[in-house]
Amino acid sequence: MRRTKIEWTEATWNPSVGCSKISAGCQNCYAECMARRLYAMGAKGYENGFKFTILPDRLTIPFNVKKPTKFFVNSMSDLFHEQMPFDYLDKIFETIKQTPQHSYQILTKRENILQRYFQNREVPDNVWLGVTIEHDKTKYRIDILKTIKASIRFISIEPLIGDVGKLDLSDIHWVIVGGESGVSARPMNPDWAANVQKQCAEQSVAFFFKQWGTWSETGIKRNKRANGNLLYGKVWNEEPNFFRIAQ
Repeated sequence: MRRTKIEWTEATWNPSVGCSKISAGCQNCYAECMARRLYAMGAKGYENGFKFTILPDRLTIPFNVKKPTKFFVNSMSDLFHEQMPFDYLDKIFETIKQTPQHSYQILTKRENILQRYFQNREVPDNVWLGVTIEHDKTKYRIDILKTIKASIRFISIEPLIGDVGKLDLSDIHWVIVGGESGVSARPMNPDWAANVQKQCAEQSVAFFFKQWGTWSETGIKRNKRANGNLLYGKVWNEEPNFFRIAQ
């Protein structure tokens, strides 16, 4: 387990690492940059750099955490990567089932593999299942997510690099929005973020604004900490309404 600075979770668990780019949102992948640093440092698990690698010795990590924890699964990879063996995925989900005190937040850009895996399997009750979109052309992933029965379905729109247009958020419980970070970050137009927040409010979906990233609301490029996480001058850190979902 690794405590994390990611604002919408508590810890990360990476039973696999490494990935490959499949859409525009992957262009400046933070995980790739971090993996290169860890490789240079000789960190265990990163002997292959950012090449996809399963790490079976990490399967038992959640068993050692007694306090109920929200885990972001595979912050350094995509759980449904093309090279992920389904039998290894089964082992990951067996760990999840056997640790019901924890919540597991899973995001993917590979919605077709996600759908195929759960075609004959059930999503454990303690899993939050989500897809990442980055602009209008990738929001089709939301429709695939809706076909899978999960206690909580969520969307991460980070990095938001283009207007997503109109969203149908029926059967979606949570939306996260964030701008891109890093030297080569692309700016996020404030109207794009405001459009998502407005639709979440209209459709009674929890909204979490993570950050502006490297570019500020007024178009200034600087440290992301200086740009902060205020939208409309307000912090948005809503989470799913569990009572409403149960109803």
